[in-house]
Amino acid sequence: MTPGLARRRVVRVPASSANLGPGFDVLAAALALHLELEVVETGTFAVVTDLDVPRGRDNLAVKAFERLHPADGFEFRISSDIPLSGGLGSSAAAVVAGLMAADHLFELDADVFALGAELEGHPDNVGAALHGGFVVCNGAQAHRFDAPPGLEAVLVVPDEGPPTEEAREALPATVPIESAVFNISHAAMLTLGLATADWDLISAGLHDRLHQPHRAHLYPRSAELLERAHSVGALGATISGAGPTVLVWSRYDQTGPLVEALKRETAGWARVMRAGFEPQGADVRSL
Repeated sequence: MTPGLARRRVVRVPASSANLGPGFDVLAAALALHLELEVVETGTFAVVTDLDVPRGRDNLAVKAFERLHPADGFEFRISSDIPLSGGLGSSAAAVVAGLMAADHLFELDADVFALGAELEGHPDNVGAALHGGFVVCNGAQAHRFDAPPGLEAVLVVPDEGPPTEEAREALPATVPIESAVFNISHAAMLTLGLATADWDLISAGLHDRLHQPHRAHLYPRSAELLERAHSVGALGATISGAGPTVLVWSRYDQTGPLVEALKRETAGWARVMRAGFEPQGADVRSL
């Protein structure tokens, strides 16, 4: 490395919520919480962060970076306001950040979405983190569209929850045809409601029979909150990813009172975070 010519990139990636109720492994949305990764060519490898994450080459951002280029000689500085557990796409954000840093530093023109989905195992969080807004994923692609004006998100993040692996293992290997049809119809209603800013369709489309009922025993208070969301002024609520975080859907004119009601409802077991739907996907800057 030549002194004064250090290569440097800063990548900012949003959190994400997958499934959105009926859209299991297909629908996701970006949220206005962010991970920031600064990669600097210092001549030595290091991971610098206050987060409770690995500080070696097993760090997710570093592993993703090294999928495209060795990390030797680079320092990785990581900060984030995305909760590390709870189903808010923290791992997808780290993977996307590492891939994009390497891709831009070395001008590789890599397929970041495909690589991110391969490393993360799920395309929905990766698509939302990469593109922002709402996404519909078919495995090979993520199709983005904007949130309707006035739609807001409130997060209920429990203090404790089961490991993601346990939540995944709770799902049955097969489902009744009636449940599959139910989810297809509700995913279609939700997508149409989002595309046309129809609040009634959005509210009606947030229900699920494929994953949330099977995981309810793992986080009963989160599951109960889904049933009571309307009573506290929300359009509805969904489990974010594998949980236990609850994504509470709100109209802009109801969000203030909703936040206060949720704080009262969840006192002692969860924190309430106002984090809107994020239109901006992952962004890279050179410094």
